[in-house]
Amino acid sequence: MNKTSGKVTLITLFALFLMGCGSLINGSTEFVGVTSSPSGAEVEINKTKIGETPLTQELSRKDTHSIKISMDGYESHEMIINRTTSGWVWGNILFGGLIGLAVDASTGGMYKLKPNEINAQLTESGRASLQDGESDINLFVELVEKVDDNWEKIGQLEMSE
Repeated sequence: MNKTSGKVTLITLFALFLMGCGSLINGSTEFVGVTSSPSGAEVEINKTKIGETPLTQELSRKDTHSIKISMDGYESHEMIINRTTSGWVWGNILFGGLIGLAVDASTGGMYKLKPNEINAQLTESGRASLQDGESDINLFVELVEKVDDNWEKIGQLEMSE
């Protein structure tokens, strides 16, 4: 092995050492699938029109993302995709140390997006009222670690006995 190839090998090993486990395994982006019923609905991510359902979009892992799915004649479906800590953070703590953890935090490799599949069931606008005892409510509950101050309370879940 000559001096030049030895330096290249050393530089490559050093660069790999500086990269975090999560960045190597997860990368800094994640693909999120978006479908709707009916299909062909317009999809906006972070207030930017992306396309129509069904689609798959690559999103940054280090940010939360707002999603809006809309179609003429239907109620819009809006939600937030949150970032959560990936299990690869523990690999960094054990093997990459603070440098690996810092790399993963800056690239987003220490996070994963939840949910990473969205299926919006769009309901028609101006739908006729329901008969007593009928229900047309789809309720989705997501637990989050931190409440966003911009959220508006629309109801309260109560336990029934």
